[in-house]
Amino acid sequence: MWRDHVWSDHNDVQESEAGHPMPPFDVPEGDPFGPHNLPYGVFTPAGADPSERRVGVRLGDQVLDAGAAALALGSPYASLLAQPTLNPLLAAGRTAWSDVRRALTAWVTVPSHQEVIEPLFHPLSSVTLHLPFEVADYVDFYSSEHHARNVGSIFRPDAADSLTPNWKHLPIGYHGRAGTVVVSGTDIVRPSGQRKPPGDQAPVFGPSVRLDIEAEVGFVVGVPSPMGRPVPLSEFREHVFGLCLLNDWSARDIQAWEYVPLGPFLGKSFATSVSAWITPLEALEAARVAPPERTHPLLPYLDDSGEEPGGYDLRISVALNGHVISEPPFSTMYWTAAQQLAHMTVNGAGLRTGDLYGSGTVSGPGERERGSLLELTWNGRDPLELPDGKRAFLEDGDVVTLSAWAPGPDGTRVGLGEVSGRIVAG
Repeated sequence: MWRDHVWSDHNDVQESEAGHPMPPFDVPEGDPFGPHNLPYGVFTPAGADPSERRVGVRLGDQVLDAGAAALALGSPYASLLAQPTLNPLLAAGRTAWSDVRRALTAWVTVPSHQEVIEPLFHPLSSVTLHLPFEVADYVDFYSSEHHARNVGSIFRPDAADSLTPNWKHLPIGYHGRAGTVVVSGTDIVRPSGQRKPPGDQAPVFGPSVRLDIEAEVGFVVGVPSPMGRPVPLSEFREHVFGLCLLNDWSARDIQAWEYVPLGPFLGKSFATSVSAWITPLEALEAARVAPPERTHPLLPYLDDSGEEPGGYDLRISVALNGHVISEPPFSTMYWTAAQQLAHMTVNGAGLRTGDLYGSGTVSGPGERERGSLLELTWNGRDPLELPDGKRAFLEDGDVVTLSAWAPGPDGTRVGLGEVSGRIVAG
């Protein structure tokens, strides 16, 4: 396993012109991880026992031990931050989230706090990052119209409409496997399963030969809800703490043979990678945008015409072995995270702290805006030409890295933590 920051553009300790390390508060102007961002993660300091995990907040190329800072400054929220996971903070609710964020912002910007908390920073390059929260349930959606139309055109080229009849009426999704959600930097073992090549009379068993990515955004639930009570659109930000980048690895050949009639199973459940950093929704207020115009009337529980803008302007980049192959725009997603949450609970299913749901593959209208190799290579027909060779699907040793940023306040950029994974033979 390698760490989230290995491929980051900000993986070196910033130095002054004299060559001395800069104080952790002196974040360079324009850094996407400045005090306007402050994402949360869980880390182990260098030299500490691997089981010693602490809540950290990223500032530039430094990680602040948030629990130690809260204890040192007498914060009433110290008990939420002096934990080995984000779950207690997630469960505390929106008022606590706002209070803690306000306090953290003050701690890293007000000079009177600097002497106390400066020793509590750790260089990002020295720490080990962990899965930041305990995942309760995992749901994945299918909410990009461009992605859905591309997939429909690939597999149903003669259909009158490349979308299924239900697509414009509800956010399609499936229930995944929470136990295989892993933090960025975790090796992805090539899955094996049944696959039936076209024209063969019977299926064969073996490693997937059509291993793919899905560039997504994951939303992290904090406050639970009781069974039997749907969560309306208006309560999205009362329950969802923040978001992260997510790669829902997919074995297309296993999936194609197994998915009729009940949908994805082994082709999806072997691994889902998430960033080590969770960006709170409050850091993304400037990135809120209206979703694309709806072409079909929506049932009342999904009708967001009277709600605040539910989309997010996130600019995603997909790199394969260091070469950017796609830049999917999240602002084009037809279904919003609030609608996904409303649909996920409309049958009475309850939420739990640590629930994670993926947006579905993010794809835009352009050929260089597609969020999967399935689309980028048109199911392998048109392999990508890369400096290290052609790629239709992933080969052993390939490294996929998703990164992203969003517009922030006053012309700043809000960086999202990278999510990377390397394919290894099973």
